[in-house]
Amino acid sequence: MSPAAGEQLSGSHREGRAVEARRVFIGAGCNRVVNNVSWGACGLVAFGTQNAVALFSPLRGEIVTTLPGHKAPVNCTLWLPTKKDVLQVRGRETHYLLSGSADGTIMAWKIGSGKGEWSHALQLPGMHKKGITCLAGRMVSDTIAIFASTSSDGIVVIWEMAIEPAPGGDCKVSCLHSLSVGLKPMVSLSLAVLPEQGGHLILAMGGLDHKIHIYCGDKAGKFIKACELKGHSDWIRSLDFSLPVIMGGEKHNLFLVSSSQDRTIRIWKMTSEAASSGSSVQLRKGTIEMTSYIEGPLFVAGSTSYQVSLESLLVGHDDWVYSVEWQPPTLLTGDGAHQPMSILSASMDKMMMIWRPEKNTGLWINSVTVGELSHSTLGFYGGHWQPDGRAILAHGYGGSFHMWRDVGLDSENWQPQIVPSGHFAPVSDLTWARSGQYLLSVSHDQTTRIFAPWRNQVNPGDMIYWREIARPQIHGHDLNCVTFIQGSGNHRFVSGADEKVSRVFEAPLSFLKTLQQATLLKPDISEDFDNVQVLGANMSALGLSQKPIYTHGVKESPSGNSNDGPDSMETIPDAVPTVFTEPPVEDQLAWNTLWPESHKLYGHGNELFSICCDYEGKLVASSCKTQSAAVAEIWLWEVGAWKAVGRLQSHNLTVTEMEFSRDNAFLLSVSRDRQLSIFSIRKTEEGAEHRLVAKLEAHKRIIWACSWNPFGYEFATGSRDKSVKIWCVEDASSVKLLATLPQFRDSVTALAWMGRDRSSNAGILAVGMDNGLIELWSVSGGRAAGSTPNTPLSVACVLQFDPLLCHVSTVHRLRWQEPSSTDEKSALELASCGADHTVRVFEVRGSI
Repeated sequence: MSPAAGEQLSGSHREGRAVEARRVFIGAGCNRVVNNVSWGACGLVAFGTQNAVALFSPLRGEIVTTLPGHKAPVNCTLWLPTKKDVLQVRGRETHYLLSGSADGTIMAWKIGSGKGEWSHALQLPGMHKKGITCLAGRMVSDTIAIFASTSSDGIVVIWEMAIEPAPGGDCKVSCLHSLSVGLKPMVSLSLAVLPEQGGHLILAMGGLDHKIHIYCGDKAGKFIKACELKGHSDWIRSLDFSLPVIMGGEKHNLFLVSSSQDRTIRIWKMTSEAASSGSSVQLRKGTIEMTSYIEGPLFVAGSTSYQVSLESLLVGHDDWVYSVEWQPPTLLTGDGAHQPMSILSASMDKMMMIWRPEKNTGLWINSVTVGELSHSTLGFYGGHWQPDGRAILAHGYGGSFHMWRDVGLDSENWQPQIVPSGHFAPVSDLTWARSGQYLLSVSHDQTTRIFAPWRNQVNPGDMIYWREIARPQIHGHDLNCVTFIQGSGNHRFVSGADEKVSRVFEAPLSFLKTLQQATLLKPDISEDFDNVQVLGANMSALGLSQKPIYTHGVKESPSGNSNDGPDSMETIPDAVPTVFTEPPVEDQLAWNTLWPESHKLYGHGNELFSICCDYEGKLVASSCKTQSAAVAEIWLWEVGAWKAVGRLQSHNLTVTEMEFSRDNAFLLSVSRDRQLSIFSIRKTEEGAEHRLVAKLEAHKRIIWACSWNPFGYEFATGSRDKSVKIWCVEDASSVKLLATLPQFRDSVTALAWMGRDRSSNAGILAVGMDNGLIELWSVSGGRAAGSTPNTPLSVACVLQFDPLLCHVSTVHRLRWQEPSSTDEKSALELASCGADHTVRVFEVRGSI
């Protein structure tokens, strides 16, 4: 992938050997707030995911980068030039992006659309004391933009952005004016240039008082209140001005569309007329007919007066209408722009509608309706046009995107498109499948998701893009931990949530065949499709258990759902397990890709916190949240029989992480009590024997992470005390400290050790921190398993990832993919997840 396509690299040189990391995949959901998404004239879509601003390419359906900088969740974004600034967009290579966060901070970013370059431009002066709720602006010339910001603190600020005309020039932002709107803050804004009044601007704002407030101003930023528009009976959620429109020989008309929580949409028409004498206004008022429009207020701006009237009232949505947007204008020959009379609305009723005036009568009607059929989520927070008007995008309650493109030739035919997806809450754990073909992640958004490279698709440049291919578990509790069952047999995983029960899931036939389509790989010998009797799974009414759908029962009528019994309120439609030949969209993921739950593991006294499996697929270890030694014990479960075969006691507080040594001889655990423990584990016919080999206070603060050297009995621990220590198990009876790495910049929260060369006991230790950054350290020497000490342990930092590649909040887990070849120069894949709602995959190259 070339840098022009959005590639990001992070490299380091040490002793002539280059190590570099490349972004392969970012999975992230959208923050669930209105005004969070903005589709720029450069073709990229910007949105907030936790504290980061993410950019995704609708053409490729992938997130190309995340921009770090905000210290609080991102609420809103705005591109400059906007889609309406078609005259200023021509030939422009550099675009600017504004983002506002929940702590009142506004930042500007410089985006090189053609080169795939992005950088932090500046942070605006702190004018707001509370979260930013909306940004709106326009270019008033090729180098000057005026934009407004509103906040929960009841302040609306007018800003000017001056852009240097030279290619790659910087920008400067200054505050022009500040408006106080009282105790009921504004939550929506729209800014426009008044027709025939090049120097005058009009600002519409709406909010909690159910009124639309119209302000007029000039390029100097001094705005005065012109009038109020009344009609809505609930909060105003969205406002959007059109470009000036010439209709039926009239002078330029300006249209404003507004939407509200009263479920209606109103179109307001502003007709300009000379303000030289009051008599002409009175005369015109006398000739108005009710059929033309309903009269509204009159206001004066400059030398022109404007008559406001209600053009139309659109009623069609069944829930709050969160977003309305005029179709972006098209460029005409010369210096003209054509404003299509077309409006996109998005609502909490899970529908987006396109409204247009009917050709013969001029009445506004709903000409296109698209939406989501899922039964498990609320609707849409916003809808957006592609700059050319050929596609529409919605973002929803589940942090998801939904895109439809008009693929019709003679008539409109809006079809769903592939978009990025991901978690919309902190991602707590992830694991590679035992084959390394796909990645499984769990999150506090109560879902388990599977991401994989989708190879069965022809893309430009033969690119392979990662997609979400299944959502095996949709739960009623926040998910905290997951482990894949290693060894032979069907794909199985165990997950733990904020409940006392671990749940075991097994892959259904529909997933196995979809995986084969995605990876284009023949199934493992152990994957015998004939032996898999389960086609898919159904969600239970309470969202806790997932019941299997059997292959031999597919054609049975779902009579159980049609009974009018006392439980009929809890019934939900049956899932339709499907083999996908192209990546599934959100509707399908949320409903038709569940895995059946095969077992529940009861035993723990509190919510599950950590879980792991040995490398033979024989034992699973689990721990829970606790503040007492009695509940802090680690439970061992036998795979297959799914019975408890051991309760390991050592710690006094929550066991934060556990891992089996590569030969399954030892189990390492670390805890909030700052202790590490080593248990020897031996599988027996009755279950397992265990013995506490060593226990010691390893760090001064909570130990968050641990990881074994795949080649030996060395292991690493990472702590809130900002240190990583490397230890060794000696003679199966004691633990020795081998090395302490230099102090890190922040708490160490994740570790992953990958072996590279068994003969020299060399490997790479990936270190993730509380600030979201990742480093790679080479570790070599020491003693490989079963050998005598050979060389002193050698450690060195070989790569610090570029912050643009990294998470913006705590790294929760790092996992190396098991390499398919033993070649030292082959690329490695490192997966990470974090509190910033993202799952990331990096490709690491270079000899270490």
